[in-house]
Amino acid sequence: MAEQVILPRQGQSVETCLILSWKKKVGDPVSEGEVLVEVETDKAAFEVESTAGGTLLKILHQEGEDVPVLSALAIVGEPGEDIASPTGAAQPQPKAAAEDQVAETQKIAISPRARRTAAKRGLTHRQILAALPGGRGSGPSGRILERDVDQAAAATAGVAAATTGAAATPPRAADFPGPVQEVPVRGIRKLIAERMLSSLQGSAQYTLHSSACAEALLAYRLSLKSSPEELGLQAITINDLLNYAVTRMLLRFPAVNSHFVGDKSLLFERVHLAVAVDTPRGLMVPVIRNASLLSLKQMTAEAARLRKACLEGTVTPEELNGGTFTISNMGTLGIEGFTPVLNPPQVAILGVGSVQLKPVQRQGDVVFERTIGLSLTANHQILDGAPAAVFLRELCQALEGFELLLAG
Repeated sequence: MAEQVILPRQGQSVETCLILSWKKKVGDPVSEGEVLVEVETDKAAFEVESTAGGTLLKILHQEGEDVPVLSALAIVGEPGEDIASPTGAAQPQPKAAAEDQVAETQKIAISPRARRTAAKRGLTHRQILAALPGGRGSGPSGRILERDVDQAAAATAGVAAATTGAAATPPRAADFPGPVQEVPVRGIRKLIAERMLSSLQGSAQYTLHSSACAEALLAYRLSLKSSPEELGLQAITINDLLNYAVTRMLLRFPAVNSHFVGDKSLLFERVHLAVAVDTPRGLMVPVIRNASLLSLKQMTAEAARLRKACLEGTVTPEELNGGTFTISNMGTLGIEGFTPVLNPPQVAILGVGSVQLKPVQRQGDVVFERTIGLSLTANHQILDGAPAAVFLRELCQALEGFELLLAG
């Protein structure tokens, strides 16, 4: 009997997935457990395996479509089989107690992410429904999803522009000579765009710039590179040394290793270090769990594993959540310093620049030393400039005496 292949849920916060590419076409044989399609959440890409064996009879969603989780993706069965009533059909998701109360009081079902987006855009739930086709959301049982809020906001803006005549006409490809490529903003790229804007709009960010003498770091890295291969230390990089130093310093500054949530601050006893990774799909920030409990060698191995998972698209949503502090290193691109953007609810993020040869004064003489640029962005709502500056100063001193930090 023909069976439906269902889009599985990927974490509690994931509502929809974008269809990236089908690995099979209609008429192809399919084995149970064989990869059928690649999809992308707002955090990572993953592969969906067929839950049935036979022939791919029908593809229900095309590449580029955004599909709610637990929806049917395809039908697998025997050639010529009736596919009108396949087994394994997606069952309606049970309502939570809160949604039952919503239905009883004629309130509107809306997802948590959609609710936050609606508040940011200044839209009521009824305004959203009024702007949607059929007056209902695209989620199960008419639930409003984040994409519905975006659609309603665009429609509302269009009505306002037509009413007041004040809005400027958006640019069209025809207004510019020469070829123009239109690239839809979806998946991870869309999430990055929303989070960066929300971060800057929702927090009072400031950035402190400094630099540290990198001679000790470079000398220690050189000794590791020439160490016996059986010790497994040759792969440790300057970035790994920085990660280690930051986690140890954060233990001394819990206010920097914290979250600001509403009207309270959450101070963490352990450091869960988020490390920015540039991938072909966009920026990802996997988290090294319990980084403050790991040795330098262990932290290096975990950072390498997470980076590989991001680049290969196998990182899980859980591995991209739960950071208490973030490091973004652009030194390998030759950037001396930059202004990193906060990853709320974290209250601080460290930007790392390149190693540069600079003149400094030592004991009355001017000498040239290799220095590394450090930029700390913090949320002034909860972390004042003075304690942030002290953390940055102490971090610089720790890097300059790195072997002493290891001994401690």
